[in-house]
Amino acid sequence: MLKNVTRGTVVATRVRMADTFWRRLKGLLGTTALPIDAALIIRPCNSVHTIGMRYAIDVLFLNKTYQVVKIVANLAPNRLAAAAGAVIAVELPAGTAAKTHTAVGDRLELIL
Repeated sequence: MLKNVTRGTVVATRVRMADTFWRRLKGLLGTTALPIDAALIIRPCNSVHTIGMRYAIDVLFLNKTYQVVKIVANLAPNRLAAAAGAVIAVELPAGTAAKTHTAVGDRLELIL
């Protein structure tokens, strides 16, 4: 589970980790949708792309203390996004950041 401890909201209940070279390389490629309550956490990571994807996503960039340093909402297919100071990227269904009221500066917590 990925929780926003600043807001007291749950960002995602189903979390997948991409923390190896091959998992980071694959990411969400080949998927047709990201379930509404799901997240892909990519680490280490300070940039993502949606090249070859068929749907938009929200991306939260986090620093080493899981603080949100940048939010890219509705990142369309075939686009790039990056954040200086980020070491983790969280890919979410489009609209999740707004729905959970997640903002830059919020601190997240990963509960496994």
